[in-house]
Amino acid sequence: MGVTVRRAGESDREALVRLLEETFHDDPVSSWVFPDEARRAETHGRFMGCFLDAALGEGWVDMTEDGTAVALWLQVPAGEPEGEDDTPALMREASDPDNERAELVGRLTGAIHPYHREHAYLLLVAVADGEQGRGLGSALLGEVLDRCDREGLAAYLEASNVRSRELYERLGFRLRDRPLQLPDGPPMFPMWREPQGV
Repeated sequence: MGVTVRRAGESDREALVRLLEETFHDDPVSSWVFPDEARRAETHGRFMGCFLDAALGEGWVDMTEDGTAVALWLQVPAGEPEGEDDTPALMREASDPDNERAELVGRLTGAIHPYHREHAYLLLVAVADGEQGRGLGSALLGEVLDRCDREGLAAYLEASNVRSRELYERLGFRLRDRPLQLPDGPPMFPMWREPQGV
């Protein structure tokens, strides 16, 4: 079965926020950021929307034609960013101002982000419930990773659970250093992929 992938735009935002919210609602990291189920139901979609808006505005978003899977990417240049990154604080303000964890998760992942080389940064990939295991995630990521290989570009991500970590390992990502342990929470797995076949 072929998978048709296209570039998402602003008109896809509402459907993609819903997909991201549903896919990550019970994810270990989302459950840590929003431990109260009722609060998560109220605010989690806004939090996911912040990631989507960043990719739509500064990177790119690939999705399957039928809307069952999406991948959010940024192109990150080499070198430490200048000045303090206020993105985590803005995400907290936009999603759940009283929740310190909505900012802390961004500060912690930002502190370990590898800026030593230019790379493609996979913010999130989501596949709808009931559609997982059909190769949609691999198809979405494959086009970008093939381009990375052709251009000699590395790729980076933080896996939020062991299952996704295993998928990324099959695609050539390797654990970078040790897992990031969220305070009183689950681990996240920073993973780096060298270009393949170059």
